[in-house]
Amino acid sequence: MTDVYSIGEMLIDFIPGSEPASYIRKAGGAPTNVAIAVAKNGLSASMCCKVGEDDFGHFLMDTLAEHHVTAACPDLCKEAVTTMAFVTLKEDGERVFTFARKPGADLFLSEADVKEEDIRDSAIVHAGSFTLSSGPAVDATVKAMRVGHELGRLVSFDVNYRNVVWNDDVQACTDAVMDVLKYVDLLKISDEEVEMMGGVEALPALMKKHGITVLVETLGADGAQAFFGDEVIRIQGRKVKAVDATGAGDAFWGGFLSSLRIQGVEKAEDLTADIIRNAMEYGNVSGCICVQSKGAIASIPTREQIEAYMKENA
Repeated sequence: MTDVYSIGEMLIDFIPGSEPASYIRKAGGAPTNVAIAVAKNGLSASMCCKVGEDDFGHFLMDTLAEHHVTAACPDLCKEAVTTMAFVTLKEDGERVFTFARKPGADLFLSEADVKEEDIRDSAIVHAGSFTLSSGPAVDATVKAMRVGHELGRLVSFDVNYRNVVWNDDVQACTDAVMDVLKYVDLLKISDEEVEMMGGVEALPALMKKHGITVLVETLGADGAQAFFGDEVIRIQGRKVKAVDATGAGDAFWGGFLSSLRIQGVEKAEDLTADIIRNAMEYGNVSGCICVQSKGAIASIPTREQIEAYMKENA
């Protein structure tokens, strides 16, 4: 039995290291960080992806193996160049992004790569960022969500709007997201994406229509919002001394799904407000769980910590 089946893009993030001229190379992208975070909690994770047969591609696959994440689509693509995201930290602390999206290996994912038996063997299906405006990878992602929904699995979806992919076409991105909500049980979006989808005021109706639970991620120490029907729960985030938001939301989501899975949540009907409250209160879902010196993945609580918390707060 696989706890979480994750599908979507993989990135390379270059994060400044402790030395001025050093950089730490790490796997990035929502589905990758989710799979690794789940695995770091002692759960089983499967990642459906394809990467380029280059140095970056091998690094990504090695990173998955290092964290005991099963690669559902292990074939490397000779014609692909793995997507890269570069992050530079200026002297004044400002972070500068250079997003180099070349013909990415994620474009080569196809519906054939999504095996129904893999999803049948999983408890939670997590669909990564819906950042591709067209192509077979979108079809593969939608298939994974649809099959998961049809099999009664808990379907998690992380919206991640990037102008570089959608060419500033907010409506196209919004339409694509709206089209897949019928398969989604748990939706993670940022403040910006909430505005794209009609604002906070529109969320209760959207949730009621599709029967989904929405968590709104706020990058910073101001907390986050979770919506359960017409009830709005506000949870204050824990303040930290230094925050690097790169991958923080993605890594948190993996930790969050881990805490749900540890509590035995497998199907949409098992997802109760109390369970999510419990997971959120421990996860401090402000998004600012990524301490600059450690990186997002290192900030994820362990399974032992989660279980101890659940026992103390039963």
